[in-house]
Amino acid sequence: MISLYKLQQEALSLLANLIETPSFSKEENATARLLEHWFKKKEMVFFTNGNNVWAKNKIFDSSKPSLLLNSHHDTVKPNSAYTKDPFSAIKEEGKLYGLGSNDAGGCLVSLLAAFTWFYDQEDLNYNLIFAGTAEEEINGNNGIASILPILPTFDAAIVGEPTLMQMAIAEKGLVVFDVKVKGTPSHAAHPNLDNAIYKCISVLEWFKNFKFKKVSEALGEVKVTVTQINAGSQHNVVPASVDLVVDVRVNDKYTNAEVTEILKQNAPVDEIVPRSLRLNSSSIPKEHPLVLAGIELGMSTYGSPTLSDQAMLSCPSLKLGPGDSNRSHSADEFIFVQEVEEGIATYIALLEKVLK
Repeated sequence: MISLYKLQQEALSLLANLIETPSFSKEENATARLLEHWFKKKEMVFFTNGNNVWAKNKIFDSSKPSLLLNSHHDTVKPNSAYTKDPFSAIKEEGKLYGLGSNDAGGCLVSLLAAFTWFYDQEDLNYNLIFAGTAEEEINGNNGIASILPILPTFDAAIVGEPTLMQMAIAEKGLVVFDVKVKGTPSHAAHPNLDNAIYKCISVLEWFKNFKFKKVSEALGEVKVTVTQINAGSQHNVVPASVDLVVDVRVNDKYTNAEVTEILKQNAPVDEIVPRSLRLNSSSIPKEHPLVLAGIELGMSTYGSPTLSDQAMLSCPSLKLGPGDSNRSHSADEFIFVQEVEEGIATYIALLEKVLK
């Protein structure tokens, strides 16, 4: 069996190669090849579908439950505030800089290393499935959603995202609504008691003050936020309508369909249309073996307001990984080398408690 130290160093080398290989969403083919090279070098059987790369443990027993280990290898584009080359894996003062280092390269290579550790071990309580997936940053159709129908059935999942190796046992879902408030168009010089822009004042107040009744222990309230407003084409014309965009972060007490129905019945608007209902909230019971194992290792639990590929999964799922979510999408993104090393060791320790 490979030593833990060697596995950690190989994972860090892979992370540096991933950083130096651009992999914007929908353009991840080169980083997919890097993942394939890992499996080939380790003589591990793997499968590909588009820019998604996945594998199952060598001694896969379909009579046993299965656990998915998933993270993504796509990145956002670097912002203009970078002072370092985003595509250079620069090590300074214990940090590894580069685009995707923190979100979610460190998680990806750590989960891959943990999967490699257990790949050919016998008599595991769970089968293991690893999936390095594409298009997470855009919730794309060619990411994890595209391979769910072809993956072996799995009963639980660890999704690798930067959480400082604390357990996010719930994650808010997302529904974006396009809203229309209608009025009567007219010349600005004439009286108009049905001005759509003025009608919007009360609508905005309604969205600001509306509360969903069910509050989650882990995720708190459903959060409703008006994020865009658009109306009018010239100064002397009262527009026929005002368009709003409303961002709704859904807790685990509601499905996206339920939230949609409540807003359709109650919002004082002429039209309210959800763009998609597929990004549901997700959670895992506190008594699940994965959570109990993490607590035994000293991890804390919390609810996450940020979205990940958990939203695509229908099974209990845990978000966990090295790195800090606050560094994601930031200029001069970095992860501590020690975070990756400890992340690998902690994933292995966590899985040891569940698999053995």
